[in-house]
Amino acid sequence: MQFVETHIAKINLEAKRLQEYGVGVFKRITSKSALKKAIKKEMVFVDGKVASTATFIRGGERIEYHYYADNNLNTRLKLNLEVIYEDDYLAVINKPAGILVSGNSFKTVANALSQNLKTSPIYDAVQPQPVHRLDYATTGCLLVGKTNTAIIALNQLFEDKKIHKIYYAITIGRMKPLGTIDIPIDGKKAISTYQVIETIVSQRFKMLNLVRLIPKTGRRHQLRKHMLAIGNPILGDATYFFEDVLLKGKGLYLQAHSLEFIHPISEEEMFITALGPKKFIKLFPNYISETKG
Repeated sequence: MQFVETHIAKINLEAKRLQEYGVGVFKRITSKSALKKAIKKEMVFVDGKVASTATFIRGGERIEYHYYADNNLNTRLKLNLEVIYEDDYLAVINKPAGILVSGNSFKTVANALSQNLKTSPIYDAVQPQPVHRLDYATTGCLLVGKTNTAIIALNQLFEDKKIHKIYYAITIGRMKPLGTIDIPIDGKKAISTYQVIETIVSQRFKMLNLVRLIPKTGRRHQLRKHMLAIGNPILGDATYFFEDVLLKGKGLYLQAHSLEFIHPISEEEMFITALGPKKFIKLFPNYISETKG
C-alpha cells in the first residue's frame, strides 16, 4: 500500500534547489543522500509533477513524498546516546564508535535519535536528524537538527564553512610540532592543519603523539588519509595504516572533540565539547586538562 507525506513550502522563500530545501522536510527521509535517492527514484513530487535534482523551490509549492509501508517500521532501535547539548531546534550527541551515523542499516545513530531527544514543540518540528557525518569508527560531537528551519540553516552553515570543528587523534611516529597538509583527496582540494600536544615513547610504536587536528575542507576520511600521507597514521586505523604498526581490537583513536558555531535561531555563540574517550586518557592523562571546554 502506498502512502503520501506532504509538505507545503514556506511563502517568500529564497529560491533553493529541492535537494537543499527538502532535507528535514519528511520524517522518513533522514539525510541529504536519502533525499537524493528518493528524488532519483521518482518518489518526490512538486505540485503534482515528478521532481528532479534540478527542481527549484521558490515558496508555496506542495511537495509530496510517495512511499510504501515498511512492515518493520514499528521495530525501534534500542540505543542509548549521550546527549551533550539540546534545545528545541538542535542537539549535539556524543557519537559512539562502531556505529553508522545514517544509511540503510537498522542500527544507526539517526534511527536512535527520537528515543534519546525531546520532541520539539516548534511548528516545523521534524524527526531529529544528523546534519553531517562522522566515520563509523570515530567518536565525538555530532550535530543534529530538530526542526526544518534549523536543519536548512545548519546545512547552510556547513556549506559556508562557518562551523568550526576540532578533532583529537593519537598518531604513530615522529612528527613536526605543527603543520599544514595540502594534499588532494579523490582529485579535490583537501587541507588539514595539525599541532602535536604531547609525545610519549612506545615500546611497540616507538613514538605516539596526541595531536589536535582541524579539517579546513570536508573530504571523506580526510584526516585519516592525510595523517597516513605524511607518514603518521592514526593509531587503530584498520583502513589507512602501515602493515607493521596496525593495532587491532582497540578501535580508532580519533575523536570529534568540539563544534563552534553561531546558533541559527538564537544567534548565540555555541562552543560544545565531548568528553575524551577513556582509551585516550589511559595513554595521555593530560588529555582531560588539554581538552577541557
